Amino acid sequence: MVGFNYEDLVKATDSFSPSNLIGKGSHGSVYKGILQNNNLVAIKKPSIQCHEVSHDDNSKKLDNEIHVLSSLRENPCVINFIGTSRDSVNKDIKILVMEFMPNGSLHDLLHVVNTPPSWPKRVEIAIQVARAVKFLHEGKPLVIHRDIKPANILIDSNWKPKLADFGLAVMLQVDSLLGQVSDHKPAGTMGYLDPFYTSPSKLGTKNDIFSFGVVLLEIISCRKVIDVTKSPSSIVEWATTLIKEERMMEICDTRIVLPSYMDATIGHMLDVACRCVSPKEEIRPSIVEIVMEMENFVVERVNKNPIWISVLRSVILAKQRRNLAKKLHPNCKCATQKGDMDNDNDIARGRLLLTEVLADVTLQ
Repeated sequence: MVGFNYEDLVKATDSFSPSNLIGKGSHGSVYKGILQNNNLVAIKKPSIQCHEVSHDDNSKKLDNEIHVLSSLRENPCVINFIGTSRDSVNKDIKILVMEFMPNGSLHDLLHVVNTPPSWPKRVEIAIQVARAVKFLHEGKPLVIHRDIKPANILIDSNWKPKLADFGLAVMLQVDSLLGQVSDHKPAGTMGYLDPFYTSPSKLGTKNDIFSFGVVLLEIISCRKVIDVTKSPSSIVEWATTLIKEERMMEICDTRIVLPSYMDATIGHMLDVACRCVSPKEEIRPSIVEIVMEMENFVVERVNKNPIWISVLRSVILAKQRRNLAKKLHPNCKCATQKGDMDNDNDIARGRLLLTEVLADVTLQ
């Protein structure tokens, strides 16, 4: 963990200028900062509220986020914690410095941008988020995020999702988890908040599982979690009804065609989501089961799919034709250049389709 000079962070954000504001979380405002070494970072400070109580509460949440993130080892599915600083005037106010995520949030991808993510990309995102939750639930101490939602899933420079915003997270010692009663009041975001989580004693990993299930439904449907213009307004009630009636495909986002080779994969994801949001907590799978199911099913479906085999064969043949042309006409630049262009086009088209088909296998 790096200790930053507060004045350096002020300079990096141009005095926390509104032009550098990139987002607001449940308890803090996030600014883009350029350090003296030209590294881009995200700098989070408590949101200033009119009421002193609210400001103190936001500071406590940011302190909690720093405490949780600093206790975690680095993981590719979780936002990277870099360091902290303290306000030069109010030493009790901490500042969080973390990696800069240039491509917004999953919420932006689903509801803001004009081009929705492809279906293979949605599967990749879903599995990456599941891996993030698995990392938290398997930790020592175990971490329950309590606010898993698309707005808290950020996208890095390689278009990989990472779980962020740990202000509401709770750390529990694994050895003492059984019989332990939490003193944390129920918290989260409406629509994603587990209805079973009604008292501190109800805190557990299955709360995160419910939220993850809601996120899965949102990834597939691109419908808002609560939409009062529709009936039913709840995405959970709407989707689970369609799933029980075996009308799963009606849940899928209609803005982009679902490839036939992904029907079974998306259907399986909806089945997982339905179990995650079950009102019966015992039906909800653990995150270990979820990750294992999703990864194994995706690989199994692609291995059984003959499309990728033919596409791969066409790419190999195109390369072979190009190499053969060079051997037969080593001095004919025009012929080889034209052959290269034709074959490169074949290879590019083959690679594009192959990437789409196999994207959900190459998630590592």
